[in-house]
Amino acid sequence: MTNSNLIALSLADRWTGFWQGSMGIWILERGVPIALYLIGGLLAARFINWAARRVVRRIDAEYQESDQLVRTESAKHRQAVASVISWVSVALLFVIVIMQVTSILAIPVGSLVAPAAVLGAALGFGAQRLVQDLLSGFFIITEKQYGFGDLVSLTVAGIALPAEGTVEDVTLRVTKLRSSEGEMFTIPNGQIVKTVNLSKDWARAVIDIPVPTSADLNVVNDVLHGVAEKAMEDPGLRALLLDAPQLMGVESIELDTVNLRMVARTLPGKQFEVGRRIRVLVVRALRRAGIVSPTDGRTPMVEAIVHPATSGGAEDETQGPPEERK
Repeated sequence: MTNSNLIALSLADRWTGFWQGSMGIWILERGVPIALYLIGGLLAARFINWAARRVVRRIDAEYQESDQLVRTESAKHRQAVASVISWVSVALLFVIVIMQVTSILAIPVGSLVAPAAVLGAALGFGAQRLVQDLLSGFFIITEKQYGFGDLVSLTVAGIALPAEGTVEDVTLRVTKLRSSEGEMFTIPNGQIVKTVNLSKDWARAVIDIPVPTSADLNVVNDVLHGVAEKAMEDPGLRALLLDAPQLMGVESIELDTVNLRMVARTLPGKQFEVGRRIRVLVVRALRRAGIVSPTDGRTPMVEAIVHPATSGGAEDETQGPPEERK
């Protein structure tokens, strides 16, 4: 028998002896099943996340391919529920994997009762905010307070200014908003004190129109009523409006301006676009009617104001316009 054969037999004996030893038996009986559970859990988690993303993409595709201008409430709710189901499913999956691993390792559950009680009490104090976030997220989703794509304003505890933006993700723990400037806000659900949904069912565009106090309000009202009728004839605006804009009348009076208010009921989340378009129509209509905004008129200079004491007699040289002074 050659040396190479002897070496091969020696290695084979050692390899067989290793697997027949305590370490080899532990790897075969416990290590391999544990590895299979861990690998299977990771693959299952990836599959769950992939399925959730596929559902979300399908909902997005239905919206993009349809002629709808806004997402339906059911579509928003389905997307939120899909993300929550995937999150909960992954959490339960890892709990099951951990239980199976402890069972394979033959860890007695009874001996873990006392440490688990102490650990649970410690986590109870430390995880109060987490539990609060989860409960708040549960009620946000079940009550359909807002969903994916909604424009919301959230009052957060400890912050003076509300967080405003478009909802990009809702889970049981956090809500993610994208602001108009592109910033991403991640807000724990338990910290949300008040929710204002700006795109729920319908919205209202509010347009304040300042006109000079010298303007004839009857003429201004006629012009604005014409703008309201023209808005319903505009193809771009008609698709966004639920009914014709209404002129509410004088909203406030200031020193040199009178503010009139016009309101329009719009599709959810379209109030800002409608407001911008109507303002353009209002400015053009007022200019055609010869009604200028207060900032378009000239403000008299102090030198041009005639003093009452000199208004009846000869004009003081210091009171006339600069170009008339000698």
